Amino acid sequence: MGTQNILWNYSKKLFTFGLIGLTVSDRYASVAAVRGASMSPTFNPPSVAFMDDYVLVEKTCLMNYKFSHGDVVIFSSPINHKERHIKRIIALPGDWIGIRHSSDVLRIPEGHCWVEGDNPSSSLDSNSFGPVPLGLVKGRVTNIVWPPQRIGPVERKVPEARISSH
Repeated sequence: MGTQNILWNYSKKLFTFGLIGLTVSDRYASVAAVRGASMSPTFNPPSVAFMDDYVLVEKTCLMNYKFSHGDVVIFSSPINHKERHIKRIIALPGDWIGIRHSSDVLRIPEGHCWVEGDNPSSSLDSNSFGPVPLGLVKGRVTNIVWPPQRIGPVERKVPEARISSH
């Protein structure tokens, strides 16, 4: 009888902590691995060749879709919903963006953003699939949390010459 009671209490605590953890990770923050070189040197710089960066993804920005130019976000791919990408927001709804390697200029439609990797030679981004619906954004990357020598905040950077708000 005692062992069964201990197991039941342990199971209840484990279930409770699991629900709390799931809620926090779904609504407030989570940790994600950054794979590949598309965001180098911000993430996975060549000097740390065999170790992926892990980042803190805050999700409270999703309540009002409050994003700024230069924010790094994680989003579901518009081409394959099972893939997640981490890129930098270059333009927001209503902005005009000069397309990289082209003389074309595009206005970002309402409810969309333009995202690009920091390493253009190795990035599958809006230059490939166009503006990304804000509904596909899963959170904003705020800090690098692993490896220990790279722990710190993520900088906002924007290539100013390519966007116009008029």
